[in-house]
Amino acid sequence: MYIQIKNLTKKFKNNFAVNKISFDIEKNKTVGLLGPNGCGKTTSIGMLLGLIEPSEGEIIINNKNLQSYKRNELLAEINFASPYIELPKKLTVKQNLEVYGRLYGVENLNSRINEISADLDIKSFFEKNTGELSSGQKNRVSLAKSLINKPKILLLDEPTASLDPDIGDFIRSYIQEYRSKNQVTILLASHNMNEVERLCNSIIMMKEGKIIDRGTCSQIIKRHGRNNLEETFLKLARSKDEL
Repeated sequence: MYIQIKNLTKKFKNNFAVNKISFDIEKNKTVGLLGPNGCGKTTSIGMLLGLIEPSEGEIIINNKNLQSYKRNELLAEINFASPYIELPKKLTVKQNLEVYGRLYGVENLNSRINEISADLDIKSFFEKNTGELSSGQKNRVSLAKSLINKPKILLLDEPTASLDPDIGDFIRSYIQEYRSKNQVTILLASHNMNEVERLCNSIIMMKEGKIIDRGTCSQIIKRHGRNNLEETFLKLARSKDEL
């Protein structure tokens, strides 16, 4: 397996944000990480990024423990996008991409910026300060930033949150196409069940820091006797018997 998570745990004082979760992700697959707010999704992503130190457990990437990676090695492997983490507001879109491109050690940076900006249709507001952009524009810039280094692993936290249907569909289509062309492995955290069904090869359901179910969308829907993934999500999120 390309990514292996083994008994990953994060405890804050007396609270387990993540409690002994284990799962694998195959190379060039998209896995959905689902669950209600506070279930441990964001903390799990933070540990995968190396930003949060696990209380216990292991993260293995390409047969190498995450803790063994040097900073520049990790920056070459992974990137992420989230509408909840704002890019520097007073920098222009182009300046933000230049800063992050240098941070990630991107070669031929101007060429890469032009390439990804054309793909995501953000050149028309290149010189605008990021703080002046609409939600849809910010999301596209965040996605461009996350792909600036051509990562092998992409972590996406609600990539289409608060977007209108047209822009949301554009982002989803782009993610699908990009993964297929570039052999990218994706972990997607989302509350949009249609998005999850469209993008994910399999899903992991979390609740109160634990994994409560896993499988393909169709397997989980069938197992819980529901008509679609949204109904299944609501059943699991509201049930007191699934832990």
